[in-house]
Amino acid sequence: MSELAAYELKGRIATITMDDGKVNAFSIPMLRAAHTAFDQAERDRAVVVLTGRENYFSAGFDLDVFGGTRDQVLEMLTLGATLAERVLSFPTPVVVACRDHAFPAGAFLLLSADMRIGVDGPYWIGFNEVKIGLTVPWFAIELARHRLHPAHFDRTVVNATMYSPRGAIAPGFLDRVVTANELRDASLDAAAELAELNPTAHAETKLRARRAVLNTVRSAIETELTDETLNIDRTRA
Repeated sequence: MSELAAYELKGRIATITMDDGKVNAFSIPMLRAAHTAFDQAERDRAVVVLTGRENYFSAGFDLDVFGGTRDQVLEMLTLGATLAERVLSFPTPVVVACRDHAFPAGAFLLLSADMRIGVDGPYWIGFNEVKIGLTVPWFAIELARHRLHPAHFDRTVVNATMYSPRGAIAPGFLDRVVTANELRDASLDAAAELAELNPTAHAETKLRARRAVLNTVRSAIETELTDETLNIDRTRA
C-alpha cells in the first residue's frame, strides 16, 4: 500500500491515513493511492477511519496540476469526484477524523462520510473556490445541497464562507469536535459503534437514503468531467 495513503487493519476497522508530507494536496498519485486503500477496505469489509497528517486533512486539489495537460486535469478531477462518490455510497460506514484544515476537495469528503469528527483549533473548513477564481464543480454543489443546512448552502458554495471546526458543526461539515489528543480514540470509538450495525441493512439503507444525490453526482461526473466540456483555463475546478 502506498505511503501516500497508508492502510492499517485492526479487527473490523481499517484506518486510511493520507500523508504527502506537505498539505495533503489531492494530486493524481494521492487520489490513486486513496482509491487503492478503499479497494482494500472493501475486500476486508472493514469500517473505515479516513484521516490525514497533522495540520492538514487536505488542502484540496493540487493546483499545480491545473497547469498541466488536459488529460492530467481531467484525471485528477475525476479521481477526486469518484472518491467522494465512493465514500458517499461505500458499503461499510466511513468515519472521517479531520485533522485540522479541510478545503475545498477535503471538505467534499466530509460531506460524503457517515460520521465526521474534527479537531478544535485555528483551522478552516469549507469551499474556497470562488475566492481563488474557480467555479465550484457541479458534483460538489450537489454534495453540499445534500448535506449542508439550507441556511448555510449559499454562504458556503456561492460566498466561499470558511468555518472554524466548531463553527463547521451547524452548517453540516462536522458532527462533533474534540481535542487533538482525543481524535484518534474518538474516531476509533465511533467506528466501533458503527461496526455494530447490521452490514447489509446499513449498505442497503444508505443507498436508498442517498439515491437522489448519488444520481445527481453520477450525472455531474459523466457530463461535466469530460474532455469536451472541461475548461483548462480553470473556470471549472
